[in-house]
Amino acid sequence: MSIRIMGSGSAIPKRKVTNDELCGFIDSNDNWIKERTGIISRYISMGETVRTLACKAAKKAIKDAGINACDIELIIVATCSAEQALPCIACEVQKSIGAEGAVAFDLNAACAGFLFAMNTADTYISGGIYKNALIIGAEVLSNIVDWSDRSTCILFGDGAGALYFEKDNSKLRFIQKSNGFKGEALSCYQRDSKSAFYEGDILYKYVKMDGREVFRFATRVVSDTILRLLDEEGMTVDDIDMFLLHQANLRIIECIAKRLKADISKFETNVERFGNTSSASIPILIDEVRRKGKLTEGMKIVISGFGAGLTYSACLMEL
Repeated sequence: MSIRIMGSGSAIPKRKVTNDELCGFIDSNDNWIKERTGIISRYISMGETVRTLACKAAKKAIKDAGINACDIELIIVATCSAEQALPCIACEVQKSIGAEGAVAFDLNAACAGFLFAMNTADTYISGGIYKNALIIGAEVLSNIVDWSDRSTCILFGDGAGALYFEKDNSKLRFIQKSNGFKGEALSCYQRDSKSAFYEGDILYKYVKMDGREVFRFATRVVSDTILRLLDEEGMTVDDIDMFLLHQANLRIIECIAKRLKADISKFETNVERFGNTSSASIPILIDEVRRKGKLTEGMKIVISGFGAGLTYSACLMEL
């Protein structure tokens, strides 16, 4: 038993910010950013929230699937940037779309979050607990980025993507791992240590990243994990029709392709237009590729996410 994508949707803020615009207040230029990241623009919230973006993407996925929200049994939202701690974003989505019968909760595995949520949904559905699931990745990273730090602010964008899954017998195989021992390579502390009994200083309120360490981690671990996944299934890179990776940085994607000895044309990208949207990047990319008609029945695709935690995951899916 497995799951199949039956509908998809995405939501992007209206405000597009180009590299030239960013360079108006940081010491950089368009060529420097493009050469190191591949990013040309990103979309930044002008009041849109994780909740509003998640709800909009969810409604599009429901419409695309042609289902009634009241039939949805499970809602999981992957996010690391929600403006609110309570109620969780998934419950807000449930209320917005009218999915009264759904179980709803959030999950945080940063940029690998959407794949962790997919694996969770697959486990529930394969176990016969639920028959379908609405999985959403949603982020407003612009709220937790230091806009004076050119090493991080050039990378991130805001957005949400949603996929609706139903029970199916097609091939689906996951590997997911975590390495908390290197977690400080990418971190963000968002709340003060404060109570009636203790008040401490917060370390920093914005994303802090060791770019070189994250680059080394992503290029090595992702390629190794994909190769392990394929080997366990008796497959090779040549058997895969398309690779859909977390859109962190174009150079990372190119290096992974090189390590896999795979044709770069098999790697779909949109990081140049949206930047790194963390847990939203994979569902936004899948929605875009589906709507262009590039995903067809029988295709074998590999999806992989990697990010803070450190967390990483790869998925082999036969459409």
